[in-house]
Amino acid sequence: MDQFKAIIVKEEQDQVIYGLENVNLDSLSDGEVLIKVSYSSINYKDMLAVQKNGGVIRNYPLIPGIDLSGTIVQSTDNRYTEGQKVIVTGFAMGMSHTGGFAEYARVPADWIVPLPDNLSLKDAMVFGTAGFTAALSIMALEEKGMDLNKDPRILVTGSTGGVGSIAVQILSKIGYKNIAALVRKENQIDVAKSLGATDVIFADELGELNKPLNKQKFDFVLDTVGGDIASVVIPQISYGGSMSMCGNAGGIKLTSTVLPFILRGINLLGIDSVNVPIKDRGYIWDKIANEWNIAQTTLISEISLEEVPHTIEGIKNGQHLGRTIIKN
Repeated sequence: MDQFKAIIVKEEQDQVIYGLENVNLDSLSDGEVLIKVSYSSINYKDMLAVQKNGGVIRNYPLIPGIDLSGTIVQSTDNRYTEGQKVIVTGFAMGMSHTGGFAEYARVPADWIVPLPDNLSLKDAMVFGTAGFTAALSIMALEEKGMDLNKDPRILVTGSTGGVGSIAVQILSKIGYKNIAALVRKENQIDVAKSLGATDVIFADELGELNKPLNKQKFDFVLDTVGGDIASVVIPQISYGGSMSMCGNAGGIKLTSTVLPFILRGINLLGIDSVNVPIKDRGYIWDKIANEWNIAQTTLISEISLEEVPHTIEGIKNGQHLGRTIIKN
């Protein structure tokens, strides 16, 4: 293990550049557990991580990649042993701590989730951070009253992206029958329907941005994009409904009034997948591995580390569908 491959992000002459390099263990951040990475996945946040002023990485050089699955090769923590299969998502990985876009990763033991039964290392990254976030979003909405027996009208924004595509599939798998998928392009219609959407809506069909209240079209919204899309949808949520929010691809600003909240009693539910306590993660991954397991039907592309830059450009240009996993 003198050298191994990793994507390295650097800052040179006030520019951020990245590419595949040969590195050694000294290039990895500190931690009690060394993992041979089997798979990682590419998320929207990983695309931001390699952009200048992307707001993800602030100290260079760094190995990006906010999630991974793999096998432990060394551990100084007695909770984990050599040969054990594990998942790591979130915390500071790929942000201030070297991440999953490498053949090896070293992490604190407190960040690790043992791979659940019924889930392979590959399937764990078919879900990855995106699937973990989708699961958190659905759980939050169900805690606020989204119930199969009430046949709620559900809208998923960014429905063919990483989080949205998995969310649509999970909702369909567990029995929801009224799932509207928000899309932007014609080629996304068939994709959304194949994921389990029962209706497809174009973003430009949502209506006006500055209406404080609008017709109540959706009982629950799983929003993955933020910005103007979220702003337009809020006035269309029905009385007592809720919207989960987990992304900012559409922008970080929200335009709204207090009226949907005080006249219709709606809820905005912030979803953070980065700092979920480790004690709660096992339960979520068990749901993903069992009753919410849609790994076998998920739209995926499998690439090597060498192909990461091409895929990241696709995400940056809005040309990416489904999930892309990186195999070592």
